[in-house]
Amino acid sequence: MRERKPLLSYGAILLVVTFLVSCGSPPIEPPPKWTAENPNASTGTPTAAAKPPAAPKPDTDSSLDALRRGESATGGPLKDVNFDFDSAALSEPARATLRANADWLKANAAARVQVEGHCDERGTAEYNMALGAKRAQAAMDYLTTLGIAANRLSTISYGEEIPVCKEKTEDCWARNRRARFAVSQAKPAA
Repeated sequence: MRERKPLLSYGAILLVVTFLVSCGSPPIEPPPKWTAENPNASTGTPTAAAKPPAAPKPDTDSSLDALRRGESATGGPLKDVNFDFDSAALSEPARATLRANADWLKANAAARVQVEGHCDERGTAEYNMALGAKRAQAAMDYLTTLGIAANRLSTISYGEEIPVCKEKTEDCWARNRRARFAVSQAKPAA
């Protein structure tokens, strides 16, 4: 046992020294290479701070993406469809809006759409998630009957979580009961 004790202590010391050496000094970076963006790099002349690259545009502009950016998810080429209280049935105005949306999708064959189901704040969170899913599915099903391929469409429910209006009025609640369409372009096949 005595022969192992020095071996263990040497191993522990080696581990501590390795840790201290690796953590104690910053990594050495190679000097910048000359590029068109930084022609002074090889001469050592200071240059203006480079701007970080712009954040890439999200693949879709979903309500969740807009919320993360602190914006309201409005606009876009496709119009929202509104629903009656506690219902996922499509009204005639909703069907007319979906027909116009289908026409746009037919003219833009590369576009993909995520149909978002939204609810007002009344009802439990679980109930509203289920109702939002039914609303999104109803809109998607109607678009497929109009000739839009189902593989271009997907659904998601946000329930009551991402309202466009937060007032406690019937007009506001009616605006929150909707199916929203987040459009993305198809990625090229690899």
